[in-house]
Amino acid sequence: MSAPSELRAGALIHLLETDPRRKCEGVAALARAQVDASLAVDTAALFEPAGTIPGRPAKPELVPPRLVGRRSMVTPEGRAMLVHALAHIEFNAINLALDAIWRFPGMPPDYYLDWLRVAKEEAYHFSLLDAHLGALGHGYGDFPGHDSLWEMVEKTRGDILARMALVPRTLEARGLDAIPPLRAKLAQAGDHAAAEILDIILRDEVGHVEIGNRWYLSLCAERGLEPVSTYEELAIRYKAPVLKGPFNLEARRRAGFSEAELARYRGDSVSFAS
Repeated sequence: MSAPSELRAGALIHLLETDPRRKCEGVAALARAQVDASLAVDTAALFEPAGTIPGRPAKPELVPPRLVGRRSMVTPEGRAMLVHALAHIEFNAINLALDAIWRFPGMPPDYYLDWLRVAKEEAYHFSLLDAHLGALGHGYGDFPGHDSLWEMVEKTRGDILARMALVPRTLEARGLDAIPPLRAKLAQAGDHAAAEILDIILRDEVGHVEIGNRWYLSLCAERGLEPVSTYEELAIRYKAPVLKGPFNLEARRRAGFSEAELARYRGDSVSFAS
């Protein structure tokens, strides 16, 4: 697949793509073009597209989180449901990275290249999980999914500071906490291939959250804002969810959270009440 010559226009094209495998191929082509230095980084504003954002396949059906279903490790179908849920998260993460590239003009070139790296790695994660799902006798779309991650992407479409605060460093950072216990359950159930995929995802997600943290702090400095109190204000304004522990403090530390912030994550839950 040939890649467009301009990064942000290319990101928008692949964001609108509805087929998951073609989306992954397009992101990989975009990343190759960047490595080959054949990709310009245009920071000007782009027109809102006519297509639906994000591009998705007809399935999975999107339902409220409580209706997604239980994912028991006892049965192969239960493990397939869990792998499907993880694949759905990674598919949404591809879209959120592409959206972060095209939607926000005027950022330094490194910002766009950082989010291209995220999109490439999320596409790789999705491909690994999709292939493993096939080995379990299922495909992406066989089970329902929920849209909580994209709902926050949509809420923060008008403010890049809110986007960096509440998507990578809030919702994606939840993965840093959730992956280790899920990995242990899959390994205990004998699904060592899935456990190894989660090792790769956790390794990369630390970097993705660090990118969100770094650009959040950069934007706070640019706007003369204090990061911790600003985050609390944004969490209240945009109704960030209550975060349940246990929290992976070491991974969060490596992802750029300050000790002042980590102190809040030493309990069983974290919420921001107005």
